[in-house]
Amino acid sequence: MPLAKQSIPYLTGLGLLAALLGVFFGPWGWAPCLALAGFVAFFFRDPERDAPEGTGLIVAPADGRVISVEDHPEGARVAIFLSLFNCHINRSPVAGTILSTRHTPGRFRPAWDARVDRENERNHLLIRGAEGEYGVTQIAGVLARRIVCPRRPGDRLERGERIGLIQFGSRTDLRLPPGVRPVVAAGDRVRGGVTVVARAAGAPAEARA
Repeated sequence: MPLAKQSIPYLTGLGLLAALLGVFFGPWGWAPCLALAGFVAFFFRDPERDAPEGTGLIVAPADGRVISVEDHPEGARVAIFLSLFNCHINRSPVAGTILSTRHTPGRFRPAWDARVDRENERNHLLIRGAEGEYGVTQIAGVLARRIVCPRRPGDRLERGERIGLIQFGSRTDLRLPPGVRPVVAAGDRVRGGVTVVARAAGAPAEARA
């Protein structure tokens, strides 16, 4: 399976450490490093995904578990918690153009804490889609200490296209424009770029992936 390029420094360092420890301790030295390297490779997996086709479908921006769905006058918000075992690649929920990106330094509270969207380190993308403006917020957690987002304002995105990743545990929030209704609930498991989490008015009502 393809790996995100951000895994290279970790895997290189662990490989060198395993070789060094192996010289002094034999298999007892390099085996733990190789096991840890296996976990790093698992964490940084970057699978290809085929987004569903259809007008007005909005897909999950991340793999994980939906921890809240909130209605607000300015649009509903879907919050997704990513555990260490989820794929941490973030994806665009819609086809559109990035209007802005904003990185905000902050704390590293647990991703399920109600204050994380206001106090934790986070990166916010505003994407203009066919139905309005969508907000995707990458939020760092207790273990997630680095948010990666190479995308810039003006970039054109396809539905399900990669927009970045959050390293080692995190949360991703999706803000929907008014009139776009969520079709998921707290506790649902979703797959980034695949699971339909919301539909615009007039969108087909097929079951979500």
